[in-house]
Amino acid sequence: MVNYPNFGSEPYLISIGPHVLISGQVVFITHDGGTHVFRNRERFHGVIKYGRIVVHENCFIGFRATLLAGVSVGPNSVVAGCALVSRDVPPGVVVGGVPARHLMTVEEYAERSRERCPVYDQKRYRADKRSELLRLYPKPW
Repeated sequence: MVNYPNFGSEPYLISIGPHVLISGQVVFITHDGGTHVFRNRERFHGVIKYGRIVVHENCFIGFRATLLAGVSVGPNSVVAGCALVSRDVPPGVVVGGVPARHLMTVEEYAERSRERCPVYDQKRYRADKRSELLRLYPKPW
C-alpha cells in the first residue's frame, strides 16, 4: 500500500504553505471530470472546470482526506482523516466528516488533547517509542 498523498493531474494548481503536514493517501482533486458527460454537446463544447487548492501555513491534513477544486484551508487548521473538503476551511478550526464540517476550534482541540494525554516518560519515548507506547497501551489479554 502506498501512503503518499495524491496530487492529481494538475499538481501545479496546488499551493502548500510552510509547516504543513499531509498524511498518507490524501487526495487533491483540482478538476471536475463530470464535464465529460456534456462536453460533446455543441452548447457546452470546450467547457472545463478547474480550481486551485490552497493549504495555508501550519496545517495538518489527516489520512485519506480529500480536498476538492477551489478550496482553501486556512492557517492553523486541522482536516480530520477521511474528510471531504468541498468548502473553504476557516483559520484555526478542526473540520471532519463527509462533507467536512466545523467540529471545534484548534484551541479546543489542543485543550482536549492535553486533558487526555497519558502520563508518560518523554525521555523513554524519544529513545524507544515502541516500548513506551506498549507500556502505556498493553494488550487487552
